[in-house]
Amino acid sequence: MRVDPGPLTWGAAIHTWHLDVVSGGLIAVLAGAYAWCYRRGGDAERPAGRAQAVCFGAGVALWLLATVSAIGAYAYLLFWVRALQVLLLLYVVPLFIALARPVAVVRGALGRTGRARADRLLASPFARVLAHPATTSLAMLGTPWLLYLTPWYSSALVTEWVGAPTRILLVALGFGYFYARLQADPVPRRYSQLISLLITIGEALGDGVLGLVIWQGPLIGASYYAGLHRSWGPDQRLDQTIGAGVLWILGDVVGLPFVLLLMRALSRDEKEHAVRVDAELDATDAADGQAAAPSGLWWENEPQLRERFGRG
Repeated sequence: MRVDPGPLTWGAAIHTWHLDVVSGGLIAVLAGAYAWCYRRGGDAERPAGRAQAVCFGAGVALWLLATVSAIGAYAYLLFWVRALQVLLLLYVVPLFIALARPVAVVRGALGRTGRARADRLLASPFARVLAHPATTSLAMLGTPWLLYLTPWYSSALVTEWVGAPTRILLVALGFGYFYARLQADPVPRRYSQLISLLITIGEALGDGVLGLVIWQGPLIGASYYAGLHRSWGPDQRLDQTIGAGVLWILGDVVGLPFVLLLMRALSRDEKEHAVRVDAELDATDAADGQAAAPSGLWWENEPQLRERFGRG
């Protein structure tokens, strides 16, 4: 049975910690694996620099913050803290990890044979479907709806057999989403970032609708929260209203850097496309120039007339 840490104050937020063995163990393994691959592959192809390593460190730190800090403890007591945890695990943590280019780092640590196998795996039809922007976006958009509007929500709070895999699944789905959309890592197939921007607009609308449903809809996990007999903090309705604002408004705020990254990538792609088009046009002009008739008067191209008029 969980111990009620009391009202959520600044002091409680600093001193309260939550024991999350599964998340902590997985984070330690992933951090160690990334560090090993980064050192091993750094001298070969240098697939990632210090900026990518810093992004991975930030993602790991935020992952720990969302699970073993006061957020992890109060997520079982307050709806809005749980919403904050979901937002961190599904959006913020995966974004930083995707920017760290983990696929390229792992690939760079492999030998020539290992890299060839990794490339074949990325080129497989299964990888193309799994890492397709439509597939990852549908999973990203549908997961919050399933989590909040089905018994999954209460089950993840009641038993760790559901809660621990849920937290890991949120990070995995978020990483797949940003991996396929940012395309900073090697991907099975590259798509125009204009498609990603259009998908982002649709997702913003979907998140807004979910926020309205949570705000105006029935209480979620009402029996679970009533069973806590919490004597402090907001009531269930106000708690859920604040949680809806966290998911909706704060979700749009943390999504702004992602949109800026997409726009930057789109600008880079457009510049590269312009360079390729200019090169192709230059090559075409050069070929046409070589195939054109030599310059001069028309009769200078005839051998007999050129010899007769003394131009031979």
